[in-house]
Amino acid sequence: MAIALSQAGADVVLVGRQEDQLLRTAETIDEKGTSRSAILVADLLERDGLSEIVAEARSKLGAPSILINAAGINLREPVEDVTLGTWDDTLNLNLAVPFFLARECVPGMLEKGRGKIINVASLQSFRAFANSIPYGASKGGVVQLTRAMAEAWSSQGILTNAIAPGFFRSRLTAPVWDDPDILGHNAQMTAIGRNGLEEDIDGVTVFLAARASDYITGQVIGLDGGYSAK
Repeated sequence: MAIALSQAGADVVLVGRQEDQLLRTAETIDEKGTSRSAILVADLLERDGLSEIVAEARSKLGAPSILINAAGINLREPVEDVTLGTWDDTLNLNLAVPFFLARECVPGMLEKGRGKIINVASLQSFRAFANSIPYGASKGGVVQLTRAMAEAWSSQGILTNAIAPGFFRSRLTAPVWDDPDILGHNAQMTAIGRNGLEEDIDGVTVFLAARASDYITGQVIGLDGGYSAK
């Protein structure tokens, strides 16, 4: 998503815990030469530091006018193994952080007179999957959070929408991609007949961040190859 936005002309601040991954992504963006990039190594679970993250991002490349809430966790625990700690971490990172981080970005967006917030929902926002009760609860909440954020800020020019991906390769989905039977089943469940590719994310990301979507807010766009349509 960061690379797609940079190729569309956006300067990008990358935030996460994995410095090596942030550096690789920043190098890819810099090689293209179409925009600037910066990295911030931070653990978003430490919510007390969110205001400092936004302040540092602002000091590097100016106040963000686009926020992508893509950080997430899915521990894939059987129901009997879910603890208060894993429940709290999942709901914190997947549901609370997108709101509080967005709220920290709103003043800068208001200064610019516009802003775009893109949350990441999931197939599990609407369907139940095994061993994912905290994750499903958090992603169900993201749908309503997206609507509530849109209601709160759209009249001020800050629009909020969500993307609900199907199955794409990532660290969170590694157990699925490592099982050919499950992977094949998921592909068959789509209307298109395959799982998602990285480039499938580019178009909707740029669209929701651009002026082309200026009359769309509070919506969840399924990016799942028709999985949710069947």
